Amino acid sequence: MALIATKGTLDWAYPPFILASTASALGWEVSIFFSFYGLELLKKNLQLGVSPLGNPAMPMKMPIGPDWFRSIDWKIPNAIMGNVPGFEMMAKSMFNSTLKQKGVASIEDLRSACIEADVKLVACQMTVDLFGYDKTDFVPEVAEWVGAASFLPLAAAADVCLYI
Repeated sequence: MALIATKGTLDWAYPPFILASTASALGWEVSIFFSFYGLELLKKNLQLGVSPLGNPAMPMKMPIGPDWFRSIDWKIPNAIMGNVPGFEMMAKSMFNSTLKQKGVASIEDLRSACIEADVKLVACQMTVDLFGYDKTDFVPEVAEWVGAASFLPLAAAADVCLYI
């Protein structure tokens, strides 16, 4: 399986690591190509945010209170999300609380599970150069630093190829 991860927010960090760790547990060979904002997922110190403004399908659920209160899907207009100071920090806090309550593994834990399962982590060198990153910013388990032209033949040969 070949995955291409291009998103660097907390909510978008879960799909590539869940899919990769699951496929690896099934005995598949898995590679993930991290490009553009997806490179954030390979950094040693993860500082991932959440942007409900950028993801209007993201449900806003309260992580506290009785079940009936937590099940409300709060329809918050974009004008409020975009203009209320601290809204994204509140959304991140709510999201983290919900993940913890539901017993969902952290991104660090999922990334470690992928590393232990020999998932090949591939960083886009062009993006590293474009954003002025240094290789020391990233986890040492990055297997390769290549461009898209080097990853695409691997993706073309994969049985499953997903763009996330």
